Amino acid sequence: MKKLVIILTLGFLSCGHESKTIPGAPTEINPAESKTIPAAQPNINSTVGDPSFVVVQDTISTHGPRSITRNVLQDKNGIFWFASWEGIVRYDGKLFTNVTLKEGLRHYHIFSILEDTKGNLWFGTIGGGVYRYDGKYFTLFTTNEGLTGSRILCMHEDKAGNIWFGTGEGVSRYDGRTFTNFTKQDGLGDNFVSSIVQDRTGKLWFGTNGGVSCYDPSATFIPGGKSFTTFTINEDLSFHNVRSIIEDKAGNIWIGSQEGLSRYVPSARTGGKSITNFPTNFPNFILEDKAGNLWGAETNVIGSGMTLTRYDGRSFTKIASDKQIFGIAEDRGGAIWFGTANGVRRYDPATSGLKDFSDGPK
Repeated sequence: MKKLVIILTLGFLSCGHESKTIPGAPTEINPAESKTIPAAQPNINSTVGDPSFVVVQDTISTHGPRSITRNVLQDKNGIFWFASWEGIVRYDGKLFTNVTLKEGLRHYHIFSILEDTKGNLWFGTIGGGVYRYDGKYFTLFTTNEGLTGSRILCMHEDKAGNIWFGTGEGVSRYDGRTFTNFTKQDGLGDNFVSSIVQDRTGKLWFGTNGGVSCYDPSATFIPGGKSFTTFTINEDLSFHNVRSIIEDKAGNIWIGSQEGLSRYVPSARTGGKSITNFPTNFPNFILEDKAGNLWGAETNVIGSGMTLTRYDGRSFTKIASDKQIFGIAEDRGGAIWFGTANGVRRYDPATSGLKDFSDGPK
């Protein structure tokens, strides 16, 4: 494969303490005691404010969501969770439960999912804030509690246990007590943040509409300085519309953006070959599986949908096509799950079989 190598210039500005720290005072909801969120939180049982929310007839079903499903997660107990336009959907291997309807949660469609090291599940909505679920209680965080925005596009837990939220209005860091917010004024490339990852050195990477921003939590604070440094291809060219960033097992940073798929090798910075661009179309999601293969949701020619693609380090293989392909996840058995415009599909690398869960059992 032909590789286009381009030059990188990158510096990390020192940073530390920031302003905009706001106490978090979330509302707790106990499903066992009440199906209704307190009246102070509007739009509990209506789609007002979220016209994209899809109200389904059945709370428990043998088929999965049939609307846009943005992300998939298998938790530590083996249960699958789907971020869908129908809300939070849980799958135990037999039945699908619409948790949003079952527990009387706000009717906002779900965009992002995270399981933290304590076993809590976080569900980011578009317009309604974020829920934390500890297995018994749902706790709702909104801009009233300190979040910088109500559209939760991505989430990440750092090595210190802080939860980072990428929103449409900037970034929020939650330490379990307070929120600290960051925006373009702090050096963030853009307030629309689609992806967050922390590398092995502790630096945090943020994919934004305005490029890649990097934050070093260990750097010394400089009064009046910016908290973030822009990661650039060269001194004149930045990334655009970054949708996905991951660190692979070798410590390389992969970036999916309008420029295509790019790999940054930190150890090669002084060798002049720190970034390699691959000949792919706009990759919206990137996943590394247990075997080290990369999976991506690649945009096809305009108007012709998307393709699930696997890269084994030598070549790209097209696996499946769909109108739209969203979040990608690997389950314990090595199968690849991905969201689509019409629900969830699973690809089994062992058999090359595809299953569409919107159809129910077959």
